[in-house]
Amino acid sequence: MEWIAWIAAAVCFAVAFLGLIYPVIPSVVFVIGGFLIYGLLDSFASMGWLFWSIQVLFTILLFGADTVANLFGIKRFGGSAAGGWGSTFGLLAGPFVIPVAGILIGPFLGAVLAELLFTRAGFRQAFRSGIGSLVGFLTSVAVKAAVMAVMIGVFILFIT
Repeated sequence: MEWIAWIAAAVCFAVAFLGLIYPVIPSVVFVIGGFLIYGLLDSFASMGWLFWSIQVLFTILLFGADTVANLFGIKRFGGSAAGGWGSTFGLLAGPFVIPVAGILIGPFLGAVLAELLFTRAGFRQAFRSGIGSLVGFLTSVAVKAAVMAVMIGVFILFIT
């Protein structure tokens, strides 16, 4: 039964990393889901209060890193709140409109269009905001991937 638990957890973890490419997939839900499925199929015995406390802290870090990295990228390049919202919309819609490249083009175009339409910024400033959105998104993906890898590493340490 233990190998079934490992396989089920690994599938959840793989889907979580897929969520880095398709932000509609809630990565943290699948990471935590992998822990829970493993516990249900094998045993929660090795996952005590210390394990869950560490995982809750990393989960909070994941949410914070995602938000802060994107906003920091946009603000650092002179963008506004409208650019942030446009980037978020583009991030969610981009992969569906342009299947492969949409994950990069969506946030960029969303930020540029929002800056042009809502703040009436010039094209040069809107373009800078789009670049900032892209930098923020890529930073966010790298940080989330690292945090999720650490979460999974902690899981493996506790259960082995």
